[in-house]
Amino acid sequence: MAVQISKKRKFVADGIFKAELNEFLTRELAEDGYSGVEVVEFYAEKVAESLRYKLLGGLAVRRACYGVLRFIMESGAKGCELVVSGKLLGQRAKSMKFVDGLMVHSGDPVNYYVDTAVRHVLLRRGVLGIKVKIMLPWDPTGKIGPEKPLLDHVSIVEPKDEILPATPISEQKGGKPEPPAMPQPVPTA
Repeated sequence: MAVQISKKRKFVADGIFKAELNEFLTRELAEDGYSGVEVVEFYAEKVAESLRYKLLGGLAVRRACYGVLRFIMESGAKGCELVVSGKLLGQRAKSMKFVDGLMVHSGDPVNYYVDTAVRHVLLRRGVLGIKVKIMLPWDPTGKIGPEKPLLDHVSIVEPKDEILPATPISEQKGGKPEPPAMPQPVPTA
């Protein structure tokens, strides 16, 4: 027997199932490098996990961050920002910020143009924090980026070709129409 379910309830149920599955896999497979089920080039969580494992492997912070930054920009992102904070080199904690390309920080476009992720790395010296922000490119199809263009985007439309006449055309138009005659005042004697 088929069960009747409204479209709205079906989409809600699908969304809840995907969210629960993603949460379960994140809990179980986080140590093995799981960062999501979407196959997207500009997935900030995937990039943050990649950087996390490079740092756990003992790679220097600057070298790891510049490598990840170059990979993101070569993949076609509009901009990227990586922030690594904690005890990086010495005993004193500090933050290092690595930025490339264009990044929107305020307004409504941040909600759909910028993908962010935060991860933590537990090293011998202490905990490092990793923040990744990726600015997605505009994509009219909506596959690799948002469909809505940026608000300040200016598109220049090519003008239509005009058909120029071979010889100049002159038209005879009637002269100026004469103004109506003013009635002459009647002389009174």
